[in-house]
Amino acid sequence: MAALDSVTLEVSDAPAAEAFYAAAFGLGDKLHVRAGETPTTGFRGFTLSLVVGQPSTVDSLVGSALDGGATVLKPVSKSFWGYGGVVQAPDGAIWKVATSSKKDTGPATRQVDDLVLLLGVADVKASKRFYVEHGLTVAKSFGSKYVEFDASSSPVKLALYQRRAAAKDAGVPPEGTGSHRIAIGSDAGPFADPDGFAWEAARMRHGDRETT
Repeated sequence: MAALDSVTLEVSDAPAAEAFYAAAFGLGDKLHVRAGETPTTGFRGFTLSLVVGQPSTVDSLVGSALDGGATVLKPVSKSFWGYGGVVQAPDGAIWKVATSSKKDTGPATRQVDDLVLLLGVADVKASKRFYVEHGLTVAKSFGSKYVEFDASSSPVKLALYQRRAAAKDAGVPPEGTGSHRIAIGSDAGPFADPDGFAWEAARMRHGDRETT
């Protein structure tokens, strides 16, 4: 079964992005950045989610991101599914921080339980078939709307959503052109998926700059 080991964000200022992510989220080797100015406009077609254990952790991580220069796309709030909010990092990447719990159950922490990469795709069923053919195993599937892959052996989880729905969930318009400015490190790569998302072989990534 294919495993996702990390994601790499292409940014205009790599040292600044490294400093931001180290202070805001502290994801270590799960997240890399590298310098690049590939043209892109609007929604890049993906979001990254931090799944945490309780509301105080959401508040802590979002607060750190805002202190580092992130902007609010959806304010932190309670909902029927839990508690969370959406921010956009200074490099343009969209981050959702959320928990299914509506109450704290222990002391405040900054522990991230899961890092989830959500790809907004044109055809969920077609992308699902593509990824199954490249060694991924489906964990959950809701027809043409949403797919979640088995990540039991992966530091990063992967899910597919319709592009318009993904943008709505992030609080941004769905329109966008140009590069996604993200690469997925995996033992399944290298390849490009039907929506142009780039996958790289993990062994090819030693030259990338890492967040700490």
